[in-house]
Order: sequence, then C-alpha cells, then structure tokens
Amino acid sequence: MARRVRSYSRLTEEALLLLGKQIKLARISRRMSEAELASRVGIARSTLQKIEQGDPGVEIGLAFEAAILAGLPLFEPEGSTLAPKIERMDDKLALLPKSARRRRKEVKDDF
Repeated sequence: MARRVRSYSRLTEEALLLLGKQIKLARISRRMSEAELASRVGIARSTLQKIEQGDPGVEIGLAFEAAILAGLPLFEPEGSTLAPKIERMDDKLALLPKSARRRRKEVKDDF
C-alpha cells in the first residue's frame, strides 16, 4: 500500500524548519549529543534528526518534548507554566458557540 504524501504550506514548512534548527542550537549549546537528547526524549536518534531537519511527519508532542529537554523555551521564557494562558483560552472558547456549522438555507415550499 502506497503511503499518502501530504503537502504543507510554505509557512508551515518554514516554521518546522525553524523549530528544528532552534532545537539543534539549544542542544549543541548545552553540549548534548544527538544520542543523549534522543535518549532523554525516549526516541531513536534518527527521529531526533528528523525533528531537527523540520520533518513534518514527526509527532508535534515529540518535537515539543525535544525542545523543552534541550532547554528551548516554548511560548514562555524560563519554563514558566502556560496554565494562565490556557485558562484565558478556555474562557474565550466558552463564549463561542459549541460548534461551527453553516446555516442551513430555509426551503420555501409554500407554493
């Protein structure tokens, strides 16, 4: 069975590549080898290489875990919690409708 090839926007590809390069820089700055970081994340060295190359096929959770363990701050400096931002998002989401559906056109059947 052939594997389905998915295409991504240029901006998505650039964001993945940037994140990968930032992880690599953080890893090298901390004097960590690929094998050491991969072991700490719980992945194969080849998977870490894919993350650092910006491969979109790697799970986002693995990429984030590699970033955190390499010392790369995600969203907030110095590893502070994201809980307040998550709560604000929950508050905003609570104000929105439960689902987004297109309005159905009413059928005028009165002849």
